[in-house]
Amino acid sequence: MPDNDEIDAGSRFFFVHVQKTAGTALFTRLKRQFGTSAVYPNGDDGDVLTVLPQLSVDVLRDRWGVRRDEIRVVTGHFPLCTTELLGERFTTLTVVREPVERTLSYLRHHRMLTPEDGDKPLEAIYEDDFRYHALIHNHMVKMFSLTPGEMTDGALTSVEFTSAHLDRAKQQLATVDVLGLQEDFEEFCATLQQRFGWNLGAAVHANRTEPVAVSSSFRDRIARDNSLDVELYAHAERLCEQRRSARVST
Repeated sequence: MPDNDEIDAGSRFFFVHVQKTAGTALFTRLKRQFGTSAVYPNGDDGDVLTVLPQLSVDVLRDRWGVRRDEIRVVTGHFPLCTTELLGERFTTLTVVREPVERTLSYLRHHRMLTPEDGDKPLEAIYEDDFRYHALIHNHMVKMFSLTPGEMTDGALTSVEFTSAHLDRAKQQLATVDVLGLQEDFEEFCATLQQRFGWNLGAAVHANRTEPVAVSSSFRDRIARDNSLDVELYAHAERLCEQRRSARVST
C-alpha cells in the first residue's frame, strides 16, 4: 500500500516514466544509487533509437528473463499494468505533470530532436495523428488505466477513452507507492531518499527545452482535448497533499 514504511529495503522498484516529467533526470540519479547494471534499461538491453528497450514491452519482458536477478529498478515509458506481466512484486514510483505544460514540453522536445520538423509550428506537430494518439491524447490516463488485455503497444496503444478509463486511472494512481509532481520534483527525490535511505546525489537536468510563446487558444485546446488528464492531475495533486499531510502528522 502507498506510504507503507515497512517496504522491504531489498524490494524491486518500477518507475512509471510518463514522458516529459523529469524522468530522465531520475533515471540518471537512480544509476548513482544502484549502479548501471541494476537499472533497466542499460547498454546491454539494446539501442534506445532502434531496439527501444525504454518503450517496447516485448523487449522488457525478454530482457527481464535474462537479467531478472540483477535488476533492482525498472524504468521506461511503460504503463503501470506492465508490472503484472513480469511476475514480480514491485514498489512503484511515478511523477505526473500538469497536462498542458507536459504537452507543450513534448512538442518542443520533438521539434528539437527532429530536424525535418524543426521549423514546424507546435500546432502542426500536435495535429500529427500518430503522435497525438500515441503520446499526447490523455496520455497520463492511458499510462495508469490500461489493463494487460487492453494494452497492444505499450505506451503507444491507441485508446478510445471513456469515463471508465479515468476512474480506473484514479484508482490505480492511488496504489502507486511514491507519487510526485514534476513541479515539486526535488521534493519527490527527497522523499525517495528519506524513505528508502537512497543517495541520489545532486540535482540533474536533462532534455530541457526553452518555453516558447503560444496562444491562449492553443493552450485551451490542449486542455479541452485532454480533459481526462486535467482531471487526473487534479486528483494527483490532492493525493500528494494528503500524503504530505500524513507524513507531517507522523
